[in-house]
Amino acid sequence: MKALERAKSAVRLIRDPFTGYPELYRRFGPVSEIGPYVNLLGPEANKFVFANAELFSWRGAFEPLIPVDGETALIVSDGEDHQRRRRLVTPAFSRARIAGYEKTMAAHADRVIDTWRPGSVVDVYPEFRTAIRRATIEVLFGPVLAADEPALGRDLQIALDLLDQSPLLQQAQRFLPSYRRAVAARARVEAKVRAEMARDRSSDDVLGALLGSGLSDVEIVDQVISLIAAGYETTSAAMAWAVRASLMHPGESSLDDLVSETLRLYPPAVISLRKTVREFTYEGHRVRAGRFVVYSPFVTHRLEEVWPDPLRFDPSRWETRKPGPHEYLPFGGGPHRCVGSHFALTELRAMLARLRLRTSLELLDDAFKPTSLAAMRPRDGVRVRVLAVS
Repeated sequence: MKALERAKSAVRLIRDPFTGYPELYRRFGPVSEIGPYVNLLGPEANKFVFANAELFSWRGAFEPLIPVDGETALIVSDGEDHQRRRRLVTPAFSRARIAGYEKTMAAHADRVIDTWRPGSVVDVYPEFRTAIRRATIEVLFGPVLAADEPALGRDLQIALDLLDQSPLLQQAQRFLPSYRRAVAARARVEAKVRAEMARDRSSDDVLGALLGSGLSDVEIVDQVISLIAAGYETTSAAMAWAVRASLMHPGESSLDDLVSETLRLYPPAVISLRKTVREFTYEGHRVRAGRFVVYSPFVTHRLEEVWPDPLRFDPSRWETRKPGPHEYLPFGGGPHRCVGSHFALTELRAMLARLRLRTSLELLDDAFKPTSLAAMRPRDGVRVRVLAVS
């Protein structure tokens, strides 16, 4: 790619990454370079990245987030450290344990719906974002922390705002006042988590499971904070898209198919990063150690050669489609695939089921503009008129 073309592409990615990344693939194919970033796009590139985890470092890619997520969070762990921590964390997210949380998740959806009245106009995104945050905190870490949800939400949001920048800007975050505010906010959340850990606890929640897992106190704190943040930010974004899509395309699709198609067309993570730890060659392109590699679920999910008529929202495609993990990756892939994926899917289905059962809604604006690369959401929310509620 010539220097002028790289500069133009960099500007497009900063201004509008949602059209910029697909354009990169159309113009330059699966491999392109912009500054220190090498874009490996498309299903075969995904397969290569997932199958060759030893070439990459997560810690190197997400190092600017360490003071917020913690030194030992899974997102910044590599190699044996990651394998050990993931092995100890995974039992806390077993299907049997998560199944026991569905009633709590549904109850938090009902708590929101109970405040709606026929004829009123509400923005579903912030309403259910709060519900998802409350439910996530309660079922993961108990009612005491859940009671402090408003303050936790405010502090966590300060930290999450760091993720809303493109990779071209994230590396400069640590030099900005917003970074120092995020570190201070993280310290306040940590103090509350440690206080909860010190209580005599017997509840069957994820924190209880982590306390008996063999993780150190520092590791538990880091997992708790990163799990709370990841557990509601991405899920609430997916909830907003699912509500919007279901109202624009009413039908009798199953909840499973509705959620799958929502996560295909609107994957929360538009892109993900890796940092190369040693040189390799892909598609004849030499990638030196120390470069940042970008792969994109968003691009993959919108490729016509992978998904026929890819921009059409069509839950029925899941009745026959069985994509490979390199073709459908809303939760990433490889050894770092999101440990909470089943939790997120369960929460989405539980809350959507209550919304379907109890309400009739009218979408007030079918236009949309996405925002955020880490948790893509409708920039202006999802405004609806409540036609009926039971």
